[in-house]
Amino acid sequence: MVMDLSVELIHATVQLEQPLGDGTRTVGTGFLISERAPDGQPRTVLVTANHVFQKMPSANARIGYRIANADGSWSYSPQPLKIRDPKGQPLWTAHPTRDVAAISISAPAEFAKAAIPVDYLASDDTFSKYQVGAGDEMMALGFPRGLAANQAGFPILRSGRVASFPVAPAKIFPTFLLDFSVFPGNSGGPVFMTDGSKRRAGADGDAKFIAGLLTQQVELNNERLEIGIVTHAKYIRETLALVDNPHAPVTLIAGERTTGARAASAEEAVAKD
Repeated sequence: MVMDLSVELIHATVQLEQPLGDGTRTVGTGFLISERAPDGQPRTVLVTANHVFQKMPSANARIGYRIANADGSWSYSPQPLKIRDPKGQPLWTAHPTRDVAAISISAPAEFAKAAIPVDYLASDDTFSKYQVGAGDEMMALGFPRGLAANQAGFPILRSGRVASFPVAPAKIFPTFLLDFSVFPGNSGGPVFMTDGSKRRAGADGDAKFIAGLLTQQVELNNERLEIGIVTHAKYIRETLALVDNPHAPVTLIAGERTTGARAASAEEAVAKD
């Protein structure tokens, strides 16, 4: 059966949150990737933006699992997710230069089955293979201001056009811009292209891959410009490699700038409970 990446990623995307003790909570987005551990056993890895976990001071976050009921309905069932050890040290793996984090988790069987195979992460040659460039449409999933699509806790699906040029190779252009409104809670959500995406004239081939994850938004003079910053999936792959081998080689690259503007995390603010 052919995978509908939009639907599959909706099932694999979860809300991450941590109450701050003052009636507010910090909220982000994550998604599940399926891969194999060094011993060959399948495992589920949660991927998000590194700053999502960094902004959660307590040892336990909550991950928003959903349960399918026999009558066809769904129930929202957030569960504890341990992100720090007793000394307060992070249990997740962070990329050394990009805003990407990964942590191996024990997900319920239904969610482990929903995790997206690691092969769907774009590689170095994916953008050139499908001639991805400025004007192409991509989809994004997330929980803007902690809002879900419904009471079952499914993420909200949005779309936007690639708003920068060039967009590859990732080692030279580690991030690219996406023209859509970004809100607190969107950070860490997957950005992807599907067969049904409306693409610019002249782009060939049926593209279906995870292009990266949303990490920031662009601001100018404290004004949100409704532009998201997407970190290439190459750095998700590198972060996954670091989970088992902290000394694995990664791409070291200086941080880029958006001229005249600043990059702000997409969940600097907190959402009310």
